[in-house]
Amino acid sequence: MTATALTWCRRSPEVEAMSWTVAGVELKSRLLLGTSHYPSLQCLSDAVQASGTEVLTVGLRRLQPEAGGGSSFWQRIQSLGRRVLPNTAGCHSAQEAITLAQMAREIFGTPWIKLEVVGDDYTLQPDPFGTVEAAKALVRDGFAVFAYTSDDLIVAQRLRDAGCAAIMPGAAPIGTGRGPLNPHALATLRERLPDAVLVVDAGLGRPSHAAQVME
Repeated sequence: MTATALTWCRRSPEVEAMSWTVAGVELKSRLLLGTSHYPSLQCLSDAVQASGTEVLTVGLRRLQPEAGGGSSFWQRIQSLGRRVLPNTAGCHSAQEAITLAQMAREIFGTPWIKLEVVGDDYTLQPDPFGTVEAAKALVRDGFAVFAYTSDDLIVAQRLRDAGCAAIMPGAAPIGTGRGPLNPHALATLRERLPDAVLVVDAGLGRPSHAAQVME
């Protein structure tokens, strides 16, 4: 199963129950859905339709035939009519992520980018220094940056100050499905960054995990 992410924003009572705004775009669904590791393209399509998501995260490397992608994958994504959020998954340095983001902008035709800079291959923990460095450069270059990070408050503050459109703290290590390991840290992020768009990303394996995050 692919990774999902869930927004966690404060809203006034007048705002529609599920709507939220990121990078100047209003969305009704709070679910961002990944597109990797599905057993078939039909299964991917069915999941997208059933979820009601409006945003699909797509890795540039998924367009490579050896990664199970290629033109058929991209054609299927286009046919779904959703907004695409390209990501820099697999990058290990700020410069590598910047280069891949620029390529993604040309290919997908969007300034949106989910920034991922891997710091450790075993846990897939993000590199905080490389992430902040890349975020600053990409924002200057006109990108709307969705930065994947840990639940560390200081790093999140640096990403906010860099001008990121959204900050995406992980609930648990990527692929574990263990749910929020440190709810207090996530609550602290929400308290200390009241105006930031927070998208809890990675490690959500059950509907109850998503409900816990929303609470």
